[in-house]
Amino acid sequence: MGISIKKLQLFEATARLGKLTKAASELSLSQSAASQALKELEESLGYPLFERIGRDLLITENGLKSLPKVRQISDLLDSLKLANLNTMSGVLRVVASATIATYLLPQLIAKFVKIYPDVVPEIHIGNTQMVIDYLDKGKASIGLIEGPAVHRHLQITPWQVDQLQVFCSPEHSLAKKATINLEQLQQHSWVLREHGSGTRAIFDAAIEQMGAQISLGIELTRQSAIKESVKAGLGLGCLSQLSIAEELNNGGLIALHSPLNLSRRFALVTNKNSYHNMLTQTFIDYLLAEPSTTSN
Repeated sequence: MGISIKKLQLFEATARLGKLTKAASELSLSQSAASQALKELEESLGYPLFERIGRDLLITENGLKSLPKVRQISDLLDSLKLANLNTMSGVLRVVASATIATYLLPQLIAKFVKIYPDVVPEIHIGNTQMVIDYLDKGKASIGLIEGPAVHRHLQITPWQVDQLQVFCSPEHSLAKKATINLEQLQQHSWVLREHGSGTRAIFDAAIEQMGAQISLGIELTRQSAIKESVKAGLGLGCLSQLSIAEELNNGGLIALHSPLNLSRRFALVTNKNSYHNMLTQTFIDYLLAEPSTTSN
C-alpha cells in the first residue's frame, strides 16, 4: 500500500474541510476510493487519523500532531510547481477576527491581489478563539487576531496597535459628559461582545485591572448589532475605534473617555511547525511591512 502523495493530500483536505465527502470531491475521488485510501494511509502509519462518530470524522491527537508535517509536504510540492513561474499564484487561506476582517483586511487583500492577480483569497471570519482553532487544525495558513492568545503549536507575532472606545447613544444620560469615572461605568448596563472575542477579553481585563464590576445587559456576536443596541438605549458599548469611526463622525454614537486601559495589539498567527510556502511567506512579509492604519 505505502504512503502516497494523494493519500496525504486526502488526509489534509479531510482535516481542513471536516468531511471526507468534501475532501474526495476536491481531489476528484469517489467516496469509496477516498474511504479506502484513508484506511490504507492509517494502516501504513500504524495509527488512526480520525475517529468515526456516526457519519462524522473527528481528528485524533496523532492526526493533529501529523497534520503540520503533512501540510509542510504539501507546501513543498506547491513550491516545486511554482518554482519556474514568474507570477505568484494559488489559494491564500486567511482567517481573521471580526474587526480586522471588516475594517482592515479588505483594503490589504485588494492591494495584495493587485500586485499578485493570480492569487485567490479564501477568507473566514470569526472571533479570536475560532482563529486559533482554524490554525491549530490546519484550516488556514494565516490568522489575524485582536485579543491576547498563547498556544504551544502556534507562532503569535505582534502586528498593529488598536484602541477600544467606550461609547453611548446621543440620548444616553452620560452623552453630555466628555469624561466618565469608574463609578459611572459601574452604574450603567453594558452591551458587549461574546466571550471568546478579543474585544471582550481586553474589556474584561481592563475592568478586572480596575477592580470594578459592571452590569452586563446583552452579549452579542456582531458589531453591527452592538452598535444598533447602544443606539436604541440598551446600554454602554465598547468596540474598536475602527468599527465606530463613521458613527462618531456623524453623531450617531458618542465617545466617552474612561479610566480603562483599552489599548491592544492585533497579531498574526501561524503554525510554528509548518513550512511557509512562497505565497504564505510573501503575504506575511507584506502585512508586516504595511504601515499601521489603526489608532495609537
